[in-house]
This record gives sequence, C-alpha cells and structure tokens, in this order.
Amino acid sequence: MPAYNASELMICAAAREIADGEVVFVGMRLPLLGFLLAKATHAPRAVGVYELGVVRAETAPAPILTMGDLPNLHRAAWLADTADVMGLLQSGRVDVSFIGGAQVDRFGNLNTTRVVGAGGAATRLPGSGGACDLACLARRHVIIMAHEQRRFVPQVDYITSPGYGTGPGWREREGLPRGGPASVITTLAVFRFDPAICEMEVASIHPGVSIGELRSKTGWPLRISSTIIETPAPSAAELAMIARFDPKRFWTGAAG
Repeated sequence: MPAYNASELMICAAAREIADGEVVFVGMRLPLLGFLLAKATHAPRAVGVYELGVVRAETAPAPILTMGDLPNLHRAAWLADTADVMGLLQSGRVDVSFIGGAQVDRFGNLNTTRVVGAGGAATRLPGSGGACDLACLARRHVIIMAHEQRRFVPQVDYITSPGYGTGPGWREREGLPRGGPASVITTLAVFRFDPAICEMEVASIHPGVSIGELRSKTGWPLRISSTIIETPAPSAAELAMIARFDPKRFWTGAAG
C-alpha cells in the first residue's frame, strides 16, 4: 500500500463527494485539490465555481495554490465577480459546497466567529466570509476540518454557518428550505447525518484509527452507523494525481 498522510486521505474522501456533472463551489486548500482529483477521475464534467468570480469547466492548465492564480483564470468559462457567483447560490444552481470551521457540533453547525474560553473570555475569529451563504444556499455542503475535542463540541459557541440547528425541522422553520450538511470529513473519520434526527454519525473510520480515539476527541456521545466501514485509502494513481496538482506539497504537506 502506498504511503500517504491525513491530508491526502481527506482529499480523496472530498473527491468522492462530487458526482459527475455537478456544480461545485470549490473552496480553498484541501477542497480545491479534492475538486481537481474528482475531475481527473470519476467526475470529468463537474463545474467549479470559485468565490472570486471564476467558473471553470476545464482543469486549469498549470498547478494553482489559490483561486486567483493566473492559470485558474486562463480560458475560464466565466470571469465574473463575487456577486455573480453568489447569485448562482441564491438561484439554487450550486449542487455542493465545501466549508470548514473552528468548531462544529453534532447537528453540523459551524463556528468561525468567536470561541469562549474556560474563563469566559472570548477569542475573535475571522468570521463568515462566504461560508454562511454556502451553508444556507447550496443544495448540500461538506464540512472538512481537523478532528480535535476542542473543535468537536456539544454546542458551538456561535452559529456562523448553520447546519441542522437544533435538529429536525429547524432549517425549514428558519427559512432554509434546501441544503444542509451532507458529510463531515476529518483527520480521523467521515461522518454522515441521520435524516431522522439530523445528527452526525460515523460512516467510515480512517485506517489505523480506533473508535476509542474517535470518542476521546469528540465532545458528545458519538453515534456509530450500523454499516460503518474503513475509509478507502488513497490509491497510487490518486496520489500521483494529487502530486500533479500540488507538486510542491503546499497544501498536502500536513493534515487539516
């Protein structure tokens, strides 16, 4: 089995969330590479939408580190601005988006606004950016983040990007008739959401990770799927493609 790290495993898991022909609001870091991997394998007709205002139907002709790199602009299907691509979200044309956060809770709510410490002092975080829009308006979204107990909390200190709120029916009551988190990809496992209770449960656990470790790094009693599997490890072909997209290991040098 080829050697790989947690970042490469998460990239492969992210790629599997994309179906052929879908419109994907790509995001940065690992989601960017996950989208490129999906297009190079099972989803060649997927279309990438970037918050900067770029829409691409073809892979950039050279490696890119950020959405604004010149190869990503070269012969793009549409060079617009942020308001235009947010309009795609509002009209329901984005199938899947990728977002992360400092905290997540069992209902998939994300916090990137402020964290309250043990003494009650609050630490300000970068805020939403476009993440709240993605969580509210895409047909579904995928959460990618490092798995640590301080991040996986029973209830987030602040809901920046809504998941399922307090449970079933919450999104509809709040005027969010579509969307919601479909999965959570972490450095330890992949979670999906039980549609009956809107709570995340472990769908697959990464190679070498134990259920005990997973429980110890999660701030609430974990639900385990009855059909839990081991997350498929990256193949040699997938790793070669990831290396082609990130030749200097700018994003894949470390997990998270």
